[in-house]
Amino acid sequence: KYKVSILYCAPTAIRTFMKWGQEFVNKHDVKSLRLLGTVGEPINPEAWLWYQENIGGGRCPIVDTWWMTETGMILITPLPGITTTKPGSATFPFPGVGADVVDEDGKSVPLGGAGYLVITKPWPAMLRGIYKDDKRYRDTYWSRFAGKYFAGDGASALVSHPSVAEAAVIGREDPVTGQAIFAFVTLRGGKDGSEDLSKELREHVVKAIGSIARPKTIMFTPELPKTRSGKIMRRLLRDIANGQPLGDTTTLADATVVESIRTASAAGREE
Repeated sequence: KYKVSILYCAPTAIRTFMKWGQEFVNKHDVKSLRLLGTVGEPINPEAWLWYQENIGGGRCPIVDTWWMTETGMILITPLPGITTTKPGSATFPFPGVGADVVDEDGKSVPLGGAGYLVITKPWPAMLRGIYKDDKRYRDTYWSRFAGKYFAGDGASALVSHPSVAEAAVIGREDPVTGQAIFAFVTLRGGKDGSEDLSKELREHVVKAIGSIARPKTIMFTPELPKTRSGKIMRRLLRDIANGQPLGDTTTLADATVVESIRTASAAGREE
């Protein structure tokens, strides 16, 4: 009726369309579409390909975008007709935007390496402060890595709660959202994990970052697996959460920590 030319939606909606089947799409004339967009969470390659083929008719480019409310604009995105796209990837920073992936120490990781996404220089629409709370603004976005804008992660928000000693957040495979947030939490001495505390921690994350960062699952554990130098081995936690065989454990300081977490996870002791 309105000859819509641009469709911009979340990957969860796309995966819902996939479950309903192509026949629902075929009931409508979508030939007016010229551009597809996706936002709000990572999109898995299967959903990207289905979206492009069945909604876009194989002709519409997909703009997979990364940004946040407080960034004021899209920061990482392909440019339609210019950028070579890759299913599941937001590709490159928008022209004029500086972005990097860094390790725990704020050092750039090699291409293909995992780490923290940071913005390295100002951009026109950036948030410049929080009304009557400059300290919160600095602590939230600028304290983690010197001179770099970091939007924060669930782990940073969780450890700001007075009951939490340590936390690690990873992505767990989810049939609806593709990936869901799974948090491993170690409490301060004398504290016990409970369903009420789990709900409290979720809301704490929402207040600190936003609803998009709310953990779907929280697992309380006495310790987290670390290297001998004290760095949390998120790779192993990701393997445990997804039920995958463990990778290299030779750098673990205490192998029994991993086994206790695996046992608890297999027993379903998650909130």
